[in-house]
Amino acid sequence: IQPTFIGNLPPQLAALNRTNINVQSLIVEAALTGDSDAVYHAAMLDPLTAAVCTLPQIHGMVTEMLDAQAQWLPQF
Repeated sequence: IQPTFIGNLPPQLAALNRTNINVQSLIVEAALTGDSDAVYHAAMLDPLTAAVCTLPQIHGMVTEMLDAQAQWLPQF
């Protein structure tokens, strides 16, 4: 991977990227603080997840994931 500087994005493209960046920012916050709510919120805001799952399904999926990965994610 080699980064390439392209300058400022047009607002419509920046907005498209922002939807994913917001999710990534919440995951980083969760990892650094141990705030499990941030994990749930990130999953709920993810564009693909929100397009195919209901909020109760997302909540259940995240709960199942945190339980299954508990040994690797002790902060949650």
